[in-house]
Amino acid sequence: MTINLVTMSQSFISLKLETDKESHQKTRKKEHKGGNNMPRSKKSYPGVFQTDDGNFGYRFVVTVNGHQKTRKKVKDENGNPFKTRIQAANARAVDMEKTKAGVIDKPVSFPKATVSKVYADYRKNGTTGKAYTTLLKQDSLWENHIKEKFGRRIISKITAAEINDFLSDLYYKEGYSYGYVESFIKFFYLLYGQAFTRGYISADLYARMTKSKSSKIHMPNKKVDEDDDIRFFNESQLNTLDEYFHGTNAETAYMLGRYCGLRINECYGLKWDHVDLDSGTIRIDRQMQYQEGLIKLVPVKTRNGVRTIFIPDVLVLYLRELKQKIDGLENEAERKQNQTMIIDIDGKQLSSLSLVNCQLNGKIQTNNSMKYHSRKLAGEGLEFKYHWLRHTYGTMMAAMNTPEYLLCSQMGHASSQVTHKYYVALSKPGIDVLRDRLNKL
Repeated sequence: MTINLVTMSQSFISLKLETDKESHQKTRKKEHKGGNNMPRSKKSYPGVFQTDDGNFGYRFVVTVNGHQKTRKKVKDENGNPFKTRIQAANARAVDMEKTKAGVIDKPVSFPKATVSKVYADYRKNGTTGKAYTTLLKQDSLWENHIKEKFGRRIISKITAAEINDFLSDLYYKEGYSYGYVESFIKFFYLLYGQAFTRGYISADLYARMTKSKSSKIHMPNKKVDEDDDIRFFNESQLNTLDEYFHGTNAETAYMLGRYCGLRINECYGLKWDHVDLDSGTIRIDRQMQYQEGLIKLVPVKTRNGVRTIFIPDVLVLYLRELKQKIDGLENEAERKQNQTMIIDIDGKQLSSLSLVNCQLNGKIQTNNSMKYHSRKLAGEGLEFKYHWLRHTYGTMMAAMNTPEYLLCSQMGHASSQVTHKYYVALSKPGIDVLRDRLNKL
């Protein structure tokens, strides 16, 4: 009898547990359907859809006083896209209630600011941290091209089509290079960014002009024969340049360009205390520039431009011999007399004797020092630009299958996309490898 009671008791408990479980599940389903304003499943967000760009929008139809009202939106009242499904669902619920109540959002009015006004505000308050040369370039674009065409126009009234036509004329009709025209599009993006942050245009207009793939300002299609600006010297030309620069005052600058791929301003801004011959590295964190008629050392172009570069043995040997030659000079008084005091990155005075590119007599060398050699080489039938040494360095390193991320670091590129150009450029070493592999087919 006791066993039967225990069995019946266990059966009752089991039945009760199953009943409680079913009741709990039904309660959750009921709450999920009606009791919770924020549904959990994708099917529980009626009227919400996903857009092509991965964001969300909503639509609905309601009847107000016998009339149907239809709404469809993909952005909030500030012009920002709905990033999640629940954001769109919340906005839909609010919009439906407002529509049923007959509430109409009043359009926000914006001041009628001209393009000249926007640029003037930027130059007055928005240039903190901008490089001096960047500001010079922007002023040049403004004064020589954009001011006359758009200066008096209300920025909110200009269409993307007008600006796209302007860019196309610069590229196709006036013959400016693709890279130069790209500086204009950056300038317009800057203007619209400034106009938005200063309350001159809506978030929606800013997004349409600079973000939306279908409506934003964009570059014209590149010409088939457009030069991608990767110019490099072949082996024969490098032999000629090696021989030409040997023993000249520009030999050190040439060696740094040839074996490090430095930008010319980085090269002439290099200090001896940034050279570590024992570890075979040099530290790049500043560059030489002329600012308001003065020679200054200023920060490098981008954050990635600050880097430590590994240098080959041939350059270590050259720099070691150069340093020993300088330390052994007996004309220290003459060197100090000829030195030039320049402004370092911290605003303090710096002697030209601290620079790697300084003549043995103490006189300073600047990027203008290379212009004479460019003219002389041109007269001998070899076109030379210092920056092409950088292209040559990048192309040769890429042809030797240097990992792209390492080359990007060595060259101080802001983006690996820039570095990638060297891997797709046709070079003789690369073609030789290709031919060798083709012959093994």
